[in-house]
Parts: sequence; C-alpha cells; structure tokens
Amino acid sequence: MSVESAPPAITVLIPVYNGEEYLREAVESILNQSFRDFEALIIDDGSTDGSLAILNEFAAQDERVRIISRENRGLVATLNEGIEQANAPLIARMDADDIALPERFALQVAYLTEHPEVVCVGGRYINIDEKNRILTYMDHLPTDDEGVQQALLAGNSVLCHPCTLFRRDDALAVGGYDPETMLAEDLDLWLRLGERGKLGIVPDYVLHYREHSGSLSSGSHGKQLEVMRQVCAKAGERRGVSVPFECTGWRPTNRSELYDRMRARWWSGYARGYKSMALDYAWQAIKVMPWNPNGWWLMLKSILLRNRTDS
Repeated sequence: MSVESAPPAITVLIPVYNGEEYLREAVESILNQSFRDFEALIIDDGSTDGSLAILNEFAAQDERVRIISRENRGLVATLNEGIEQANAPLIARMDADDIALPERFALQVAYLTEHPEVVCVGGRYINIDEKNRILTYMDHLPTDDEGVQQALLAGNSVLCHPCTLFRRDDALAVGGYDPETMLAEDLDLWLRLGERGKLGIVPDYVLHYREHSGSLSSGSHGKQLEVMRQVCAKAGERRGVSVPFECTGWRPTNRSELYDRMRARWWSGYARGYKSMALDYAWQAIKVMPWNPNGWWLMLKSILLRNRTDS
C-alpha cells in the first residue's frame, strides 16, 4: 500500500513566455531558497524561444520542478490555471526575469504563520537593470494592513506582483485574477483579497526586480493607467469610500521622460563610483537626446570618474 506524500507548503507560480534570457537565473534563485518545502509550478505559455528546453533541464535535475507546456493563452489565463493546478495552500508569485533573495520564502511563511488574518504578504525589493546592477531600493513601502490598503486604493502598487505570497483558498474564493482587468490584474486581486482579509509587507528585501530599459513605452501604458483607475474606483464603491487616484505612471512616455530615466540611472552608478554603469547610462541618455548638452556632460563626468567594480 503506497503512502501519499504530504503536499508542499508553497506552490511557486511562474508563468513563462519567451523568457530564456533571464530564466535560468530566476529559477535558480527559487531552487536555492533556504525554505525548501515547495513545488515550482512553471507554465510555459507557448514560448517560441529556448525557454522550454531550459525548464526541462531543471525538471530533470530537481523533482520540485513541475512543468506545464501548451499553446499561448495569455498571462491572466496562465495565472488562473496555476492557481487551479497548485498543490499547496500558499502560492508564491515569481516572474521569469527576476531574482528571489535566499530568505524570501522563510520570511514570508513565518509572517503568514504569525498573522493568520493576513491573506497576502509582499516584501521590499530592489530594482536592478539588465546587467543585475542596482538602480533603487524600494524601502519606503508601508508594512501594515491600513497603509497597504490605502496605497492600493490610491493606485500605488506597493504589493509588487512577483514579491507576493498569498493563500490559495482565499484567491479561489474571490475568483482569482479577473481577465476584465488585464494590465491591472494584480492590483485588482490584491484589492479584492483585502476585502476578505488583511494585507501586509515584510520589512525585508525579498527580491531583485528587473527593470528593462527598452525605449518609449507603447500606447498600452495609458490604457493600463485607465484600467488601474477603474479598478480602484470599483474597489472604493464596494467599500463605500472615496480615495483620490494618485498613480501618474512609472514608464516613460516621451523622449524627455526617457532621458530623465536614463539620467537617474546614470546617477545610481555615478554616486556609488561605478564607472562602467555611469558610462552606459550617459550613452543611453545621449542616444535619446543627442542635442542635449547635459548628456555629453554626464559622459565627461563618467570618463573622469574614479573606477570601482560594478555591483
């Protein structure tokens, strides 16, 4: 007579679509967690690159890795499939281009154990670029339920999606991710979960969140802000409160904003003495607005900077 093994404590839900560039590093950061009682449920959403081959390598090496591969259905459908297929009572979100810090699960599981009234917990995180260089520390996030809920109602996504750990039963009870709120599906889910229980954020860094330089944002950014506004308004109506929408966007929408973004990244490197990082972003600023003399001044300052090893 066979004895069924106990379910894992956590299902790590990782949707993947053409994510081969950073996928290996992301999965390794999960498998190297100090808290080891989990399954990594990775859904390949119809990738056309080498993502599936990478995932199959991990599955062959670690029995905790479970792969689902099928045609492309989109992010929201993939996330809801993952919630349905999860074997654990807790679901940890993770993306294919981020890096989970080693104590993430240990810290968040301990938090939910100590706070059974909390249905979803996030964490502080560090923004990094394509070369794993630190850009900003997100250390100003609220940690208590009231602060998190107020920030979310105002459109401030303080619960960074790939930082979250939530209770599966509660996610199912509120209907999972709503496809009608695509582009703001995470904000919508957190607000609906917040009407069922409390929300929190551990005061520790749990993730390196990768920002991609890219170019000018697509028209979807404006649509995303509008969906977020609608999600917050509906949550306010359900709760009988009115909270001003504060989010003004975080992606550059024109050359001037993109230039300012590159200049800010230049400062992240220059202020810490990371010469190659300063040079990279000075050049990026010049490419965006070559007629702006300030960009050339950034380049000169970078060239003259005393060299340090980049982090």
